[in-house]
Amino acid sequence: MTPLSIFSLIILIGSLMFTSSASYVFNKPQVQITTTFSNFQLRIMDHWGAGGGWFTTIPNNTQHPFQGRTFGAAKRREIRGTAAFGSGYPYGVTNQTTLSGRPFPFGVWPLYWGHNHMGADEYGPHLNAIRPGGLVVQVPLRTTTEHFNVTGDEAYYAVGDRESLLLLMISYVTWCHVTPAWPSRFEPTSENSTVKLQNVIQYFRASSFALATPAYNNAFAWNSTSTSTEVSPLPEYIRYSPFRQCIENVTTNALAIASDRYKVTSLEWFTFVMMVGGWAICSISLFILGLLTYKLMPVRARLQKKIWGDPRIIAQTRQNIRQNREIEMRYE
Repeated sequence: MTPLSIFSLIILIGSLMFTSSASYVFNKPQVQITTTFSNFQLRIMDHWGAGGGWFTTIPNNTQHPFQGRTFGAAKRREIRGTAAFGSGYPYGVTNQTTLSGRPFPFGVWPLYWGHNHMGADEYGPHLNAIRPGGLVVQVPLRTTTEHFNVTGDEAYYAVGDRESLLLLMISYVTWCHVTPAWPSRFEPTSENSTVKLQNVIQYFRASSFALATPAYNNAFAWNSTSTSTEVSPLPEYIRYSPFRQCIENVTTNALAIASDRYKVTSLEWFTFVMMVGGWAICSISLFILGLLTYKLMPVRARLQKKIWGDPRIIAQTRQNIRQNREIEMRYE
């Protein structure tokens, strides 16, 4: 194998390393959290991310409606709440009867049910334009008897920000065989609302995401606090449903949460090292190839001189031959 072919092979391998690593980084499902316009240091909510990291405080000079509050640092294992609105906060709860003034451990503020329920009017639809992940939407979660032993009326609804829910639907369809469906606007104060507060069977991510079913009616929903344990029992077919358990497990493990901005996963480190290593090998190989070419040029010249003679003498001889031919042609 010639040096040129070896170099070409190395270039190809390095390019493949770069392409594979770059596609992994840039295609990773993420939701941005923007809290200031003074720089581009955004926090990220990762789909399937581990969470954790440092608290971040929204600066006081940003005109953000929640300036001065902290967000982030909550871990994936802390994502599950209960059926009580206001549950699922790993820190920052000083009053169990209200959500007003609370931090955002997972990067996004809680849902809104109207009627200033538990002081949540400050998180209402007037802030949907800046809510991390976009406006609050709902999507039906159904499957077929081909995959689960479900009854005819067993259907659930997921409620949360648009971006998180769209990302999560990919996991629902993949792992729980959910029938594909697109989100619609969540309107909790409408009389025709499909999902009501009393339909929620599980809150996630500090009550910013909910799983509900119209088949469930929690009579204690409007009078509960964050730590309430008094709830209406689930119907038996819902309580023991493998389909519901699958949805809850996927939500627990995949729902986008604020990531550690200083933390890089082992896979990301590996792909980064492979990318840098590939291009380093290519650069070193190019340098060596150039050096060899430079060093071998005198050798090539000496070999030519040895085989064909001194190029200067050969050129002079050729010139003499041409001159002699011209002289001969004059006398002919």
